Amino acid sequence: MNNPGTPTFDQLRIFLAIVDTGSFAAAGRRLGRAVSVISYGIANLEAQLGLVLFEREGTRKPQLTVAGRALLTETRAIAAGVDGLRARVKGLLDGLEAEVDLAVDVMVSSERLGQVLRAFAHVFPTVQLRLHVEALGAITALVSDGTASIGISGPLALEAEMLNSEAAGSTLMVPVASPGHPLGQMATIPPGAARDHIQLVLSDRSRLTEGRDFAVISRKTWRLADLSAKHALLREGVGWGNMPLPMVAGDLASGALVRLNLPDHSGGRYGLSAIWRRDCPPGPAAAWLRDQFVELGKSDDWP
Repeated sequence: MNNPGTPTFDQLRIFLAIVDTGSFAAAGRRLGRAVSVISYGIANLEAQLGLVLFEREGTRKPQLTVAGRALLTETRAIAAGVDGLRARVKGLLDGLEAEVDLAVDVMVSSERLGQVLRAFAHVFPTVQLRLHVEALGAITALVSDGTASIGISGPLALEAEMLNSEAAGSTLMVPVASPGHPLGQMATIPPGAARDHIQLVLSDRSRLTEGRDFAVISRKTWRLADLSAKHALLREGVGWGNMPLPMVAGDLASGALVRLNLPDHSGGRYGLSAIWRRDCPPGPAAAWLRDQFVELGKSDDWP
């Protein structure tokens, strides 16, 4: 009967890093280790278990063996359990934070942000707050690199392996233009008409979604890194674009903007999630912020 040895948690972390990054070198960069250390760690793990976990011959990237695939789910469960244990211990050891860094997607309505932060100032009068307002992948980047302890992000956050997330509502995006814009003057917009006009598109200041487009249908685009600038250009009749309904509701009511009934693009929900690093859980004040956004998000029911 074969009795496997007991692998260390560090060996399991190395195993998961190789699986997640696709190579020994990338795993070394993620963990801050030399490639030789990564190779040595996997060799020791395989020796402990008596199994070959990666195919190394005839392929540029290490591929999991049948045994490696079989052990992957259990290894992830062990890692998640240890992270949960460390998170619980950290919560017991830590007191109230002196400062909280919060990163918020620009699509979160100013009314909701103001409501939460006004209550935060009352509940935690001694805690200083640093607020980062960014778009798209920038929120994920700020939380992933530790700049922010918690973020309220768009759906891109779900791509990050090291993050935990919880649904925090959504914002309804609608296509709009100035009433003087050619599209704004059409009683009935034919299919494909929007492709012939400049579409104002919010761009990502991070590299997580560099080169990717979201809800872009026009052949002509102007890209802006600031949502307020996009709003101003739309009001001036420079192109058309998608905007969060709460931000343009007043313009639609006053006639400064009109909602476009595009047959091939009617807008849609922009899902929001509270995100935080799995290995660095939020303290009491940051957790309170997370819970407020999550709870208020449950009431989002757009028509």
